[in-house]
Amino acid sequence: MKEKIQELAHQYHIDTVSLRRHLHMHPELSFEEVNTGKFVSAQLSAMGIEHQHGVADNGVVALIKGKNPRKRVVALRADMDALPILEANNVPYKSQNEGVMHACGHDVHTSSLLGTVRILHALRDQFEGTVKCLFQPGEERLPGGASLMIQAGALENPRPASIFGQHVHPPLRAGMIGLKPGIYMASADELYVTVKGRGGHGAMPQECVDPVVVTAQIIVALQQVVSRYADPAIPSVLTFGKINSTGGATNIIPNEVKLLGTFRTMNEKWRMEAHKRMKKMAESIAKGYGAACDFHIMKGYPVLFNHEELTLRTKKWAIEFLGKDKVVDLPLRMTAEDFAYYSQVMPACFYRLGTGNPERGITSPIHTDTFDIDEAALETGMGMMAWLAMKELSI
Repeated sequence: MKEKIQELAHQYHIDTVSLRRHLHMHPELSFEEVNTGKFVSAQLSAMGIEHQHGVADNGVVALIKGKNPRKRVVALRADMDALPILEANNVPYKSQNEGVMHACGHDVHTSSLLGTVRILHALRDQFEGTVKCLFQPGEERLPGGASLMIQAGALENPRPASIFGQHVHPPLRAGMIGLKPGIYMASADELYVTVKGRGGHGAMPQECVDPVVVTAQIIVALQQVVSRYADPAIPSVLTFGKINSTGGATNIIPNEVKLLGTFRTMNEKWRMEAHKRMKKMAESIAKGYGAACDFHIMKGYPVLFNHEELTLRTKKWAIEFLGKDKVVDLPLRMTAEDFAYYSQVMPACFYRLGTGNPERGITSPIHTDTFDIDEAALETGMGMMAWLAMKELSI
């Protein structure tokens, strides 16, 4: 069966490249994937695949039924949204939606899963069970399309026993994959802080409550939440990326300052404790200076946990499919992914698909305006997912 999947992945590669290039040329932002969802639906209809369009607005759920379709169900997931980035690549398939770009490879994920669907449909008389394919909107924006797909019942009727997802990874060469069992990616929460003081002339600070100074104290003090309250064995990152004031000038103390940041960690219990400590510390510091602090935490994606047994099976099967030299172990990542929501409700495995090619200069990281892939990765991506689905159905 391995050779047949590899043969079909090779046979369908050129068509899948065309799908990827179409998607890359017509990117849509999170929760705006109207045409992308229609495109995916049209491709599935052309293949004669049973599917539902409009799940969580723009999402699509497809079913590929083999023999005895109720025996076992496995899910595969791809995300469809793009980023608000102006593409700098000079390629024939450059984004035609100015200021919007598939800079995180979701065009790769979607086209690869369409290729996987095609392979599985061609081999449907060769396996028992059902493969449920989720084409998901809104991975890049809270509350995360994965959470909305789950709420909309995408994992029910039929309910999968497990789920796989893949994500482009430029540091790995095309043709390779990487994975890590257990805790893999961090939770990610957004922090919105407003420090309110009393503005006035910069030459007379004694008549003011300077929110700039108070904010500076808060920024420095909150780093101690990570350095002095967190267990050193639990990775934690606190970053403030934006600060601005309402009014203010070289000689004007403003009335308030706004501060935006992110908190990430690998432990859900500590995550909740850190929220309380940060809020209490910031409010106490502001009060001590005679100011006020509105500390709002927008809870984001949870910790992504790769089910250990499933991920070890995946590694074994990947070596069988690609060869031992094409499968590598990965370290923890402090980035976040809404695939984590799936990992909370069923055994899940989220792995990385190599897309780099240093000899051709294809090395740009994701979320940059020069990101691109070696399109040979699409053959690996769709073949690998088809192989994993069939192996997982057979256990």
